[in-house]
Amino acid sequence: MEMSELLTPDAVLPAVKSTSKKHVFQEIAARMGEIYGLPSRRIFDALNARERLGSTAMGYGVAIPHARIEGLDRIAGLFARLEHPLDFDAADGKGVDLMMVLLAPEDAGADHLRALAKVSRLLRENGTRSKLRQTPTGSALFALLTEPAASRAA
Repeated sequence: MEMSELLTPDAVLPAVKSTSKKHVFQEIAARMGEIYGLPSRRIFDALNARERLGSTAMGYGVAIPHARIEGLDRIAGLFARLEHPLDFDAADGKGVDLMMVLLAPEDAGADHLRALAKVSRLLRENGTRSKLRQTPTGSALFALLTEPAASRAA
């Protein structure tokens, strides 16, 4: 599974100004609802329900909120860079400023896990996180996120 299968150019938010986890989830749910034709309230509720089970923060300022959504026909993503880090109860205590949100169909099974693993591997790379924090535009962020791994390592 490639990042280009999870993201579209309009699903990259380069400067989210939200000041709380609730507000960032509302903004993300609204955008994903527009892009993927789903009720934003359903997305918001699903992301909140998953977050209540345990933090989706993986450390290093990164979180991967994810949920299964009724009515979705494929795994869909959205990348958001936050202007101000938010507390996500990360194990390392760092605020989150990079988020990759994944929504999966209810019956996604192993594909959902593969997508989570792909995103986790990408965002674990210190160089990638640094570039994501420095890249100025949504289109440049999309290009960076979707370029082949070999190109990023070069």
